Amino acid sequence: MLPAAAVPRHALRRAAPALAAYLGVRLTGLLFLAVWAHRRHHGVWPMLATQWDSRWYLGIADHGYTHALGTAFDHNNLAFFPLYPLLVKAVAVLTPGTRASTGLGIAWVASLVAAWGVFAVGDRLAGRRVGVLLTVLWAAYPVGLVQWMGYTESLFTAFAAWTLYAVLDERWLWAAAGSVLAGLTRPTGVAVAAAVTVTALLSLRTRFSARALAAALTAPLGWCAYVGWVGLRLGRWDGYFAVQRMWHNELDGGAETVRWLRHLFGQVPRPELFLVVVSLTVLASVVLFGLAVADRQPVPLLVYGAVLLVIVVASGGVYFPRARFLLPGFPLLLPLAGWLARASRRSRVLMLAAAVAGSAYCGAYMLLVWPSAP
Repeated sequence: MLPAAAVPRHALRRAAPALAAYLGVRLTGLLFLAVWAHRRHHGVWPMLATQWDSRWYLGIADHGYTHALGTAFDHNNLAFFPLYPLLVKAVAVLTPGTRASTGLGIAWVASLVAAWGVFAVGDRLAGRRVGVLLTVLWAAYPVGLVQWMGYTESLFTAFAAWTLYAVLDERWLWAAAGSVLAGLTRPTGVAVAAAVTVTALLSLRTRFSARALAAALTAPLGWCAYVGWVGLRLGRWDGYFAVQRMWHNELDGGAETVRWLRHLFGQVPRPELFLVVVSLTVLASVVLFGLAVADRQPVPLLVYGAVLLVIVVASGGVYFPRARFLLPGFPLLLPLAGWLARASRRSRVLMLAAAVAGSAYCGAYMLLVWPSAP
């Protein structure tokens, strides 16, 4: 048995191939973006650090949240959860450079922590090879470039991955803490909270544990705290949901998703490439969840994947960011990672090379050609 001080070093050494592969995939994408951006006379830095949602988070770090609901979504930043901009503001005080550079640095560090967590979950469930392959697949996600932008996806995935790992290991207090932090990072933190709460309550049927009960009750508090704070700030109990309606984000049972799919694949002669990628990612995620259920994945992973899918697929909000919204859903890739682990080496190399190349192209296309937010 290893001494306690050696456990992190041993875990890091075990994860080293996955982290090296992750860096290789993401650096390939960044290099491809840099070459394409240079030919189009664009700077890489502004696209990664200060555009779209990055601008909203930097605005919150600089000026805080608005005090009123207002009449237009472009004046309301209460839709954005607070942990990332608070980290940017706090860390920027201690580091050189601008808050934009600080935000990007936080995203890059968080992406490595997330990749380590993704590997840890895969390794625990199916061994080291599957853990490495799962990490590579997550790195080569179609819109994986977002992992290295001033967005919250990497930070959220880091909390989600390590929280799920803690649940699998029945480290209930760590799981509760991770869930609270995830709930302060993104609206989909409710999926992490559901995974912790449901699993902890189910565990009580066989053996009572005060820590499991505490985790079940504590897990949703981060998400609830921010939603409640927005309600108090706006002076109405449904304040946060009013903000989401202003941003056109409401659950409609999937009607809007179906409408977009029919429009893109049945009515448009030449649909926009990025929207096709988004649509295929959504459809593939649904199929992969079905395979995860068939594989009888552990309950916390299934609950997390199910709630995340429902939030994304059943939303009536804007369509084009949905591939990005599914980026933290790395457990959905486990069936594919398992299949690749059993495939021949030639098939595995060809599939992964195609995934990495496709991710590099799609990421660059997303920032240089697609005219809207990722």
